[in-house]
Amino acid sequence: MNEELEKYVREHSDPEGDYLYRLYRATNIYLLHGRMASGHLQGRLLKMIVRMIRPKNILEVGTFSGYSAICLAEGLDEGGKVYTFEINDEQEDFTRPWIEGSHLADKIEFIIGDAIQEAPKLGVVFDMAFIDGDKRTYIETYEMAMKVVRKGGFILADNTLWDGHVTDPAYDKDQQTIGIRRFNDYIANDKRAEKVILPLRDGLTLIRIK
Repeated sequence: MNEELEKYVREHSDPEGDYLYRLYRATNIYLLHGRMASGHLQGRLLKMIVRMIRPKNILEVGTFSGYSAICLAEGLDEGGKVYTFEINDEQEDFTRPWIEGSHLADKIEFIIGDAIQEAPKLGVVFDMAFIDGDKRTYIETYEMAMKVVRKGGFILADNTLWDGHVTDPAYDKDQQTIGIRRFNDYIANDKRAEKVILPLRDGLTLIRIK
């Protein structure tokens, strides 16, 4: 989409709200690679998907600035919880105040650590997972999610088009691109799940565990 059409889409979707607007702005001012945050349109989609699926427990891998965790929490029913993992401990000083300052703080458990190792230790059965961490370990993260998300549950994987690099030979040696390509091929051939890639923003794959 061109810039004009993107603006039209945003104007005809629900607003992100003042708190998320300020968080997204601060993310882009103070953090490297600020565009990694989900942003307005994808944030509204995440909230809508949660409203549709109505999960009780959500696992997020890759908190970054906390934008997507808050969007996921917005869609939860009373008693629902988002468990969000961030492996980069240097991220905590920025992210924790934004999560704890949100009116949804009681619905978000922010954990510093490797989700692949630590999430199964929680003993929680998840209804949904959102994968948005290290692209080089997407397959390993997915396999972990397959063990902790219930049958019939959903897994969402972000950045699966990777700025179009997945089809660009210029990125054949880039490890992040290789990781995404491997993941996409792996999911396409996984008979345990139904899947579809949405060409929204940087690519979002919706996966349902059979």
